[in-house]
Amino acid sequence: MSITVRTFDAVIVGAGGAGLRAAIQLSESGFKTAVLTKVFPTRSHTVAAQGGVAASLGNSEEDHWHWHMYDTVKGSDWLGDQDAIEFMCRKANECVIELEHYGMPFDRTDQGKIYQRPFGGHMSNFGEKPVRRSCAAADRTGHAMLHAMYQRNVKANTQFFVEWMALDLMRDADGEVLGVTAMDMETGEIAVFHAKATIFATGGAGRIFHSSTNAFINTGDGLGMAARAGIPLEDMEFWQFHPTGVAGAGVLITEGVRGEGGILRNAQGEPFMARYAPVAKDLASRDVVSRAMVTEINEGRGCGPHKDFVLLDITHLEPAIIMKRLPGIREIAIQFAGVDPIKEQIPVVPTCHYQMGGIPTNYHGQVVVPQGDIKAVVVPGFYAAGECACASVHGANRLGTNSLLDLLVFGKSAGETAVEELKKSSRAHKPLPQSEIDRSLARVDRLNTQKDGANVHATRLAMQRTMQNHCGVFRFADKLKDGVQKILEVEKDVCRVEIADKSKVFNTARVEALELENLIEVAVATMTSAEARKESRGAHVRDDAPDTEQHPNGRDDGNWLRHTLWYKDGNRLDYKAVKLTPLTVDTIALKKRAY
Repeated sequence: MSITVRTFDAVIVGAGGAGLRAAIQLSESGFKTAVLTKVFPTRSHTVAAQGGVAASLGNSEEDHWHWHMYDTVKGSDWLGDQDAIEFMCRKANECVIELEHYGMPFDRTDQGKIYQRPFGGHMSNFGEKPVRRSCAAADRTGHAMLHAMYQRNVKANTQFFVEWMALDLMRDADGEVLGVTAMDMETGEIAVFHAKATIFATGGAGRIFHSSTNAFINTGDGLGMAARAGIPLEDMEFWQFHPTGVAGAGVLITEGVRGEGGILRNAQGEPFMARYAPVAKDLASRDVVSRAMVTEINEGRGCGPHKDFVLLDITHLEPAIIMKRLPGIREIAIQFAGVDPIKEQIPVVPTCHYQMGGIPTNYHGQVVVPQGDIKAVVVPGFYAAGECACASVHGANRLGTNSLLDLLVFGKSAGETAVEELKKSSRAHKPLPQSEIDRSLARVDRLNTQKDGANVHATRLAMQRTMQNHCGVFRFADKLKDGVQKILEVEKDVCRVEIADKSKVFNTARVEALELENLIEVAVATMTSAEARKESRGAHVRDDAPDTEQHPNGRDDGNWLRHTLWYKDGNRLDYKAVKLTPLTVDTIALKKRAY
């Protein structure tokens, strides 16, 4: 089978915030850059980000990047690498102002400065009180961000390949990454994108869970490709459940609603968050709020006929404020919950939202893996940024609005590093190993020839229900152990799925089957890593690791202050140390996490 080879200086997989920001850096530096994307760039999942992007601009009140860094380390439950966290928080203002210069239509204060709202876990003066740090464009911040950066890329002549799905990473015998194989989703054509620099910005994999705020395109493609190429996945046990998904629908209700004054209430109408976070209350960190909500429901104070959700109340806000600051949220509440939040409270429940783990990188955006006694070895030619990457700035729990910041800072950083490496290299593209191309073709060929196999939809549903039931907001030792066995059984079915109509060229079942192969890598990594971590930390809370004086919040720093690394080969785990030393300031010392 003849394969088309397309040659570029750089190929970026994914056209969300991180991919577009990296592409700007490369294209404006004069490098021939291709961006592969399953959907039109402005439909990437970054478009769903509502509440804002964090930066200590101090436009409404005093703020400082060091306070932002403290909040991020604390939010991560000390599993975040403090060098990367300092890098991100110090770069925040620069990246936001840069985005403003691209034409991003931020909301404004009366003085004409960028408007900022409070957000969960963001505090002033090292945890003293909530601070206004989130830079917002109403409740459509991600939408505005994508349009601003896409237009900048059009100006810079970035070449987009829309409705192309990357299949596999190509590495040579030295381990260098040489690009990807990819499929045109319309025609079924398979091509090689040969590049000196390959950047993954493929987003998260929230569709491994049955209830998720994630779009259907969030299938962990970058993680699956990396795992099959021998790259470990880091900290995959840590998944954030957003406190406020619309009950029964999973559609996200931004934390910005609580930033504007929204209050969570139980069936008795009680604003219950003061019981769990006396200072921050409704603006505590997301994992804290999610567990508080589940506790209220489990103890019989939930709302509705089945007592399975709580209510988010903004009826006390002026209608003009809701229409100005939260217009999209009002539309979502009307369409998906059947309530007008100006007059009624919104039914909400915690829903899978964000993966804290991913492809291991440093703060330069380079993919790094352990090798022998050496702490980290850079994988030549390979970079990652955004939700598919693990820098690690989010650790065991991400603070709201740090995700859009992550996209900007590390998308730019990966692009800058790639530019530097490309300028150093004057050599031609290295030869493509035929074995890597054949490996990718074999995956597609198996789908085209498989008979009497498993059904794609049924297998995906089995995976999602297994993850939801065994690896949710609260985790139990016996359910995790059972979950490992069940997810490995599902994996066997994934290996023999067949597509419904092999005669069709544009066959969504073929794409879904390929996506499922990526999802199952993430699901196995998540369940295996979660079962092995015998402590509670951030979003990972086990019933057999309770809050004690010796182990605050259930955390066991003596044994588990370390990153998990999952390898596909043998479904094995390894660990590496957390970087507790920042770049220029003192280490933020371990202590009990409370809001």
